[in-house]
Amino acid sequence: MLLIEMEKSMQPRTLNKYSCWVCLVPPWGFTDREEEQLYTAYTKRQRQRAIPRLLITGVLLQAFAIVVPGERDLFFAYSSVVISLFANLTLATVYSCFRSARPVLNHVAWFALWIQLLISVSRRLGDSYNELLGWAIVLQYFTLATLPFHCIILILYSVISFTAYLLVQYYNASTSESRLAEDFCYQQIANGSLLLGATLLGGTAYAVGERQQRCAFQETKRSLRDKLTIEQQSKEQERLLLSVLPEHVAIQMRQDLGLIDTQFKKIYMSRHENVSILYADIVGFTAISSTYSAQDLVAILNELFARFDRLAEKYQQLRIKILGDCYYCISGAPVERPDHAVLCVHMGLSMVKAIKYVQQTTNSPVDMRVGIHTGAVLAGVLGQRQWQFDVYSRDVELANKMESSGMAGRVHISEVTLSFLNDDFEVEPAHGERREEMLRQAGIKTFFIVRVLKPYQGGEEKSAPEGEAVEGGDANDALSDLKDDDEDSVLSPQDESKDNEELKILNMLREELVNRDDNKELADATTLCLTFKAVGAEATYARRSDPCPLAVAAPPLMLLPAVVALASFAVPPTLSLHAVYLALILETGLINVIYYACFRYAQFKKKSISPYWKLTCGTFNIAMFVAANVAPLIICGNFEAMLMEDGLREDAPAHSGARRCIHPSYYYHVGAGALCGALWVSPLGGCARAALLAALAAAHALPAALQPALLAPRPSLDRDPYRAPYNHTADYDPHLLHVLAKIHTGRNIIMLFFVMIALLIFNRYSESLERARHSRGERMRAQAEQAADLRRRNQALVHNVLPPHVARHFMGARHHHRDLYSQSYAEVGVLFASMPNFSEFYSEETVNNQGLECLRFLNEVISDFDLLLEDAKFSKDIIKIKTISSTYMAASGLNPTRQMQPSDGVLVRWAHLACLVEFALELQRVLAAINEQSFNHFVLRMGVNHGPITAGVIGARKPHYDIWGNTVNVASRMESTGKAGCVQVTEETCHILESFGYYFEQRGLVAVKGKGQLMTYYLQGKRDAPPTQIEKSAF
Repeated sequence: MLLIEMEKSMQPRTLNKYSCWVCLVPPWGFTDREEEQLYTAYTKRQRQRAIPRLLITGVLLQAFAIVVPGERDLFFAYSSVVISLFANLTLATVYSCFRSARPVLNHVAWFALWIQLLISVSRRLGDSYNELLGWAIVLQYFTLATLPFHCIILILYSVISFTAYLLVQYYNASTSESRLAEDFCYQQIANGSLLLGATLLGGTAYAVGERQQRCAFQETKRSLRDKLTIEQQSKEQERLLLSVLPEHVAIQMRQDLGLIDTQFKKIYMSRHENVSILYADIVGFTAISSTYSAQDLVAILNELFARFDRLAEKYQQLRIKILGDCYYCISGAPVERPDHAVLCVHMGLSMVKAIKYVQQTTNSPVDMRVGIHTGAVLAGVLGQRQWQFDVYSRDVELANKMESSGMAGRVHISEVTLSFLNDDFEVEPAHGERREEMLRQAGIKTFFIVRVLKPYQGGEEKSAPEGEAVEGGDANDALSDLKDDDEDSVLSPQDESKDNEELKILNMLREELVNRDDNKELADATTLCLTFKAVGAEATYARRSDPCPLAVAAPPLMLLPAVVALASFAVPPTLSLHAVYLALILETGLINVIYYACFRYAQFKKKSISPYWKLTCGTFNIAMFVAANVAPLIICGNFEAMLMEDGLREDAPAHSGARRCIHPSYYYHVGAGALCGALWVSPLGGCARAALLAALAAAHALPAALQPALLAPRPSLDRDPYRAPYNHTADYDPHLLHVLAKIHTGRNIIMLFFVMIALLIFNRYSESLERARHSRGERMRAQAEQAADLRRRNQALVHNVLPPHVARHFMGARHHHRDLYSQSYAEVGVLFASMPNFSEFYSEETVNNQGLECLRFLNEVISDFDLLLEDAKFSKDIIKIKTISSTYMAASGLNPTRQMQPSDGVLVRWAHLACLVEFALELQRVLAAINEQSFNHFVLRMGVNHGPITAGVIGARKPHYDIWGNTVNVASRMESTGKAGCVQVTEETCHILESFGYYFEQRGLVAVKGKGQLMTYYLQGKRDAPPTQIEKSAF
């Protein structure tokens, strides 16, 4: 109990440098208290599995005692066996059933086995005072290599067992003879040397196992930390991705990443019927955009659109896109619902109220104009870059016209939408068809919402009382439920302190190492011989990294002192023996030197040494050691045979002139140590190791098989219990005693085969631990690779939602959602490119699959445009902003790493603008190639402008990257007022591009909304003049 309390006191309490516990932590221990505690629990759980194997060793010891009783009093011998077997089986049963008792039973089991062994030793006599020394070597090795005790207790137990065995042999010598034998001191030295070798070998096994366990523990922790980090990053990417794309689309896109490109680009598009489409535009936004800074403008838009996003969640709307200051969403897709139109109208009314926030913030007369139409849509994603979930159909165009033909502060609905409202609202005629030609051609009548007749019951927001006019509602009431909930931002992942992260990692480690059932998983993954079932897994296991590659030389070194001690007295000093020893030592030393040189060379080359080198070296070490151990037995057998032929067997003195082996039995006990050393040969499977151990045991039996005289009893030396005058305690059947005497002469060889079985059981335990560690490491690496692959896929998708530099801004650090991304650029080029005749091409007839085939063609065009951005000459300076139906929008000069100097000339500052124009011309060539292949006649109408813009991400829940400013508006007007097949630019843009060799044709004055009359030009081409001449002409 004192030892148990001592062990408990060694458990980690604190790592304060003044704590006493620090003195008990091994030098290789972890400095973190909780980490060391967790590791201690993990290793104790692993090593506790060795106790049943240790008890099985005790059972094998008793089985050996049944075969070789070792004394004449058979009743006492077999009674001891029965009692010991009962004790071992009882301990094993209690150990399996009562987990809480295991800390005590660990010590009880060790004491029980050693007491059984020492009692048996005290009753046995032989030619030397070394009976059951081989079993003592095995138990001593097991004590240090496997038992679940603190290293200090292991050392204490090994000292106790070491001393106890020597004391028992001293007791045997002092009680069996009147005076101690002349060479008793040498025998005790040999006993001590062998036990010391076993202690050192077991201690080395403990150190190597501890190193492997700690390395595996650290690797598992590192893998879990990497996995946790990757999962957190992937979760952030996933939140961002799913905020922009519906889940079913995002999952399909992620699965298709990395697939081989086919002739046609895959389109992610689906058709939905009975969908209400809402368009909302901020009236008067252009006026305030020129009076606020970029950061303030983005903050205002973000706040407003964040409110809209929360309203969209409340009213079950799917936000589609933000186009500058225009917000549009749908209801009824991708999940169908019967009240889609009702929810859409409630959304529009709430948006009109929410715009009051901007009015109060900016003190300007901004307002909302909302249009709603109901019909069918094709919903999905087009292109390969800057994905945005969008909807396409004639009904979408009509919804857009409903907004543009509406009135500020009113919700404008079509007759189709009205049919789905179920009289929940009072309406009045709006006559939008008089203001919009497309509505008139479609024969659509329009209405304004006047008041809510049936309040909204789906959320907590207070709706206007029945009969109350919409205009009379309290805007503050509508705003009161639109509180800013920062934690919902997808751009501000929940921060975790370092302590919490470490705690989470420790909990994951505890679940992975302590609570996980490795035995069951290993049993499912391996065969009966503990070889992995999976193809290639066994080869991977053989090539695993070894934290202690030089330990293969340990067995010969640890057992060498015992061999030296035996050579001094146990065998005659003959030249042949010395020659054998010298040759084998030199060969063993040579192979270890070669292995060490290969190991150092591999280290220098930063490579891992081949496992087969280690296997070769380990096998050769053990083979040479066993050969050096068996050679004296062969020579001794020859000596004994020669002496028997000379008639000197019965009366030859122990130390006469005859060259007699005095104590050959010691070499069998050295063989037991060699069998323990054979466990160090790796990589070796269970069956191969069994064959190796059997071969080593058989090698020790070979000399006796060749020269039976080696085992013949000698009255002057062998204290045979079945021959007079020893142990006259009981008389039994002479025939039985004769059989037992025959068995007794070969007891040491029989012992080796029993030891072999015990070591195979122990090897299966240690092999299962090693394979479980390897399997866990492979599993953790596979999980980390899966997480990393998911992160790579999500990252690829995220970079197609936000520009890479913007995605890095949000993914690379933790941000509060108010830390918005906004940037002002003074010199940016903006391109709009549309296919004006695509609207004529688009039809929703059955032959076109309700328009899907038309969009499939548009997807091919946009995808080919996107592929141009992968070209090195365009990828650095140009990014795609978005697509609006068949209009492609791109910009140049948004690279934040681009640094301009005031002294830089036009050719340096505006090189990106020339690149943008070259990109526009390349778009024309790509479309011409598509036309040639598809027999179509599409043309591009393009507009380019340059100047300052504001770029930013708006929408905390559904982030959207966009650019704003007069430069963008004018570029859009250059496209919309241009001519098909031409690139229209403003006069200022024309002057800059002329510096790069482009020449233009003047078009004349063009009316541009908000800018008045602007002189514009059509791009005609590019001269082939050298850049130096162009630059001179520019100045």
